[in-house]
Amino acid sequence: MRYFVFNLFVTLVCGSMYIMAFPLATVAETNQSAPHFPTARRTWKSHGSCFYYVDDIDGDDTNSGLTFREPWKTLTPINQGVFAAGDHILLRCGGKWTGILFPGGSGVPRKPIVIGQYGYGPKPAINAEGRYLAAVYIRNGDYWDIGSLDIANRAPNPVPKLTGVTIEQEDFGTAHDIRLHDLDIHDVTGSNDKAAGGGSGIYCASSGLKTVTRYDGLVIENCHITHTDRNGITMSAYYRRPEWPLSTGVLIRGNLLEDIGGDGIVPIGCNGCVIEHNTLRGGRMRAQDYAAGIWPWSCDNTIIQFNEVSGMRGTNDGEGFDSDFNCRNSLFQFNYSHDNDGGFMLICDDGGQQSPWNIGNSGTVIRYNISVNDAEHTFCITGPCQNIQIYNNVIYQKKGLNAPIVSAGNWGGGWPEGTSFLNNIFYVEGNSKFDFGGMTGVKFDSNSYWGNINPLPSDINPVLADPKLIEPGSYSVSGYLPRPDSPLISNGKTVAQNSFSDFFGNPLPQGAAINIGAWQGAEKPSEAM
Repeated sequence: MRYFVFNLFVTLVCGSMYIMAFPLATVAETNQSAPHFPTARRTWKSHGSCFYYVDDIDGDDTNSGLTFREPWKTLTPINQGVFAAGDHILLRCGGKWTGILFPGGSGVPRKPIVIGQYGYGPKPAINAEGRYLAAVYIRNGDYWDIGSLDIANRAPNPVPKLTGVTIEQEDFGTAHDIRLHDLDIHDVTGSNDKAAGGGSGIYCASSGLKTVTRYDGLVIENCHITHTDRNGITMSAYYRRPEWPLSTGVLIRGNLLEDIGGDGIVPIGCNGCVIEHNTLRGGRMRAQDYAAGIWPWSCDNTIIQFNEVSGMRGTNDGEGFDSDFNCRNSLFQFNYSHDNDGGFMLICDDGGQQSPWNIGNSGTVIRYNISVNDAEHTFCITGPCQNIQIYNNVIYQKKGLNAPIVSAGNWGGGWPEGTSFLNNIFYVEGNSKFDFGGMTGVKFDSNSYWGNINPLPSDINPVLADPKLIEPGSYSVSGYLPRPDSPLISNGKTVAQNSFSDFFGNPLPQGAAINIGAWQGAEKPSEAM
């Protein structure tokens, strides 16, 4: 799958210790012809707990900057400063700056350095115009809170590694409590070629040959990211497990991503990362290489929930969601996927890549999701993935779609082992099938099949009657509730280690039979819902 290009890039660029999806290279200030990160030239230090104001209209860089009546005019005084705990860097609402915001320093627990806005009006706008590799850049600092900015990096031509915001930690140790929020990031003209370096709306990197470096507390929330090439929100990190300092406390939530050139949201090198309540509309819009919507890489115990992904373009990969390799125990629940060219879910492992840096793909759980009109295949399961549980999902395919529900492959040698399908609804208006290839240990129990699915899998307790959904084919998720007389009700298989709720937020029944599908309400649903 996608790794072949990526692996070549790692071999040529990154050496043997860590992987950087989009490696950063500081270019000397004397070379102004190529987009670069500036060399830090710090000329002053803050005492901390100060407020600094910048006004592009009424400011003056000879002012103190310490009150809104004496603001600085440009970003230069900020870029020359080393800030401290409790400092606030405030840009005037409606102000516009060209270039890069590149302050230094670190806060402390409960007293971060804050970058934000003051006054009334549109968010302060910074456009690097392709002159720098980011419009906002924090290097080797922690305890930062950055929000309420309008950020662009619009270059005349695509530029590899271009970003809107870059947070980079190199030989830093553990970087604590960095929060990016309420940012409008748009028009980032990165390269849509992953092998060339790509680009991102938000990019968070951790690396180091001298000091093991990671994040502990990285929050990206309530941002609007649109028309960014190649990606939306991405990370880079170490990948060899013997040297693996997993980042913790990574939370990506409440973001809206639209018109993304390639991949949507990709955490790397994390343990317990949570990706929730995000909406992605339109991914892989311009990239020709492999890209998917939301997926972890080299992560353990990732939770991906309450997200909506639609409009992934093309079939290299083109799925809404992906459980990728070198990952353990990835959980996908309560997500809504629709109209993705490549399908709903990719579960993959490159059997040709072995330990110590790839331990495979194991323990993926896909439960209480709804997939509507996802094309190519609903599930693509390829390579020696192990112990996959797929239960209580709703799969709907419209007339004329004619996509397999399962397509299997042996990427890198080896087929998937130990995959169970329990309590799912497979509702097909066109024609579909299950293609297991050489998969082993496949189990079906208590699934609902409706429509032309040929051949049917061998199911222990199949439900072949009309499932009597309220409005199948609807883009309202309530259309996939069962009617009161549905054969799905109380006809499901009890699943060990089940979820705490169903797709609709209902608690799961305790000590009672469960329903087939994504609804487990205590009362029978009404057709009026």
